Amino acid sequence: MPVTFEHATLPNGLTIVGEIDRDAHTSACGFFVKTGARDETGDLMGVSHFLEHMMFKGTDTRTADDINREFDELGAKYNAYTSSEITCFYAQTLPEHNAQAVDLLADMMRPALRDEDFNQERNVILEEIAMYKDNPFWVLYDETIQRRYPTSPLGHRVLGTDDTIKALQRDQMRDYFTRRYSADNTVVALAGDVDFDAVTKQIERLCGGWQTTGAARDNAEPAPVGADFAKQDDKVNRAYLLMLTPAPAMQDERRYAASLLAKALGGSDNSRLHWALVETGLADEAQASYDPHDGGGNYFVFASCSPDRAPEVGKILDTEIASLLDNTSDADLERLRNMAATGVTLAGERPNGRMQRLGRLWTMLGEHLTLEEELDRLTAVTMDDVRAVYEAFPFQPRTVGALTPA
Repeated sequence: MPVTFEHATLPNGLTIVGEIDRDAHTSACGFFVKTGARDETGDLMGVSHFLEHMMFKGTDTRTADDINREFDELGAKYNAYTSSEITCFYAQTLPEHNAQAVDLLADMMRPALRDEDFNQERNVILEEIAMYKDNPFWVLYDETIQRRYPTSPLGHRVLGTDDTIKALQRDQMRDYFTRRYSADNTVVALAGDVDFDAVTKQIERLCGGWQTTGAARDNAEPAPVGADFAKQDDKVNRAYLLMLTPAPAMQDERRYAASLLAKALGGSDNSRLHWALVETGLADEAQASYDPHDGGGNYFVFASCSPDRAPEVGKILDTEIASLLDNTSDADLERLRNMAATGVTLAGERPNGRMQRLGRLWTMLGEHLTLEEELDRLTAVTMDDVRAVYEAFPFQPRTVGALTPA
């Protein structure tokens, strides 16, 4: 049977979408909430991620042990994640267990937020922040993104800071939950062997009483900020360089050309930066990527090397960016298109991958693209498209950070 797209909206605004394949051997369900670090005020930085943890701490009818035990009894693969823009809770099971997984996820989405759980989990979050402080990339990234968006919540750290997490109160979290975790700010995505009509009725029974709040987001992209800065840390032995520059938004059709351009510059294999820096032994890591978000986007360029080679590596980064179009041929573009198409197809072969793609697209864009439609858009990118996106977003202005040994 072919994969079919299904869509329903409950009276309270909760949206349910599905890519249904009754021949699949598994089913997947995800609750996507359009909220993240960019939706927080400065004093609440980190509340979205903290709240993600709290969803697993129990509800009015289930304890934290109940939640984990029931998922395990279903044989589910389950987890959650928080980004700057989305918080997602998901589970993948055998089809006969899908209804129980949906019931469990829906219950989790209305947590008890008990004081004792809140105070205990605060320590877990602080330990996680401390762990990331030991990772040079994340230390540099947090500083660079903050300087890239000095007056915008797009510069917020997903984990928050020691100060914001220590100061956060449970009632503040509950107020944030009430505002952002509303029916009209939530999308349920389904994929695989699912009876869509039956699950829609189940979700309406479980979630039909959820509040509608009109939760919104200001997705205006702040004016680009260019800045250079350097940090020193006696805990590092390598030099780390990170560059952020403006790129197309998630809503921009040029995102397909931008993704291929970033792969040409710094994909994991056979890219300009790989041959110029890694294969020559000048750097142990060199990569570039494209990160679209709601209303804007960024190119990331990153390299790590011996401290004495950092100036040379920085110059080569500049040279490769400046000559990127001259060094990218039609044959290179065809190779990049094929590699990207393979990656998209592999991710979409399993219901969990389809569910994730569907949920993110609908949450961010309010539209459905089949796997075939997305592949068509990707493989249709031409050198003229790549040239146009480079000219519109010429890796300028740049926010560039360097982290070196003290």
